[in-house]
Amino acid sequence: MSETVQESDQQAADSVKNADNTEDAGNAENTESTLVQEGDVAGDYLEKLLDLLDYDGDIDLDVEAGRAIVSVEGGSDLERLVGRDGEVLEALQELTRLAVQQETGERSRLMLDVAGWRASRRDELSALGRTTAENVLETGKEKRLRPMSPFERKVVHDAVAQVAGVHSESEGEGPERKVVVYRTE
Repeated sequence: MSETVQESDQQAADSVKNADNTEDAGNAENTESTLVQEGDVAGDYLEKLLDLLDYDGDIDLDVEAGRAIVSVEGGSDLERLVGRDGEVLEALQELTRLAVQQETGERSRLMLDVAGWRASRRDELSALGRTTAENVLETGKEKRLRPMSPFERKVVHDAVAQVAGVHSESEGEGPERKVVVYRTE
């Protein structure tokens, strides 16, 4: 009789485990489809905006690292949608996120790139993070970088994390928030 109870318990445990795995797979698919939907809504919004402005541009939608990625490429006037230091791009990204939220009812973390500016900036910031980390490692002196946007700080933190013997933290408030790199003791 105890064998029957143990078998029954094992079958119940296996059922729960299989149900959990099925649920996780369903959530992963749901998350992926949700991100694709976010990208589609954002693409439609940006397409309408480009038409209103009479700007040419191709919209590319992708999903990376649990985030919808929307890129606008190809038009000669697109630099105007980036602005100085990406200020217009940041505002346009927030407006696009709001349009997605209005349509889906969920807050979006989508990332918008226009004319390859964000991708290029990511490369620059990665190099800055590595160079700063190596300098701090060499000199032993902490280094404070200029204030940066959340996107910029994340890229720098990721680059610093790739260098052994140093770590980084953010300090400050709002638009004055900056990355500080320290030597690990």
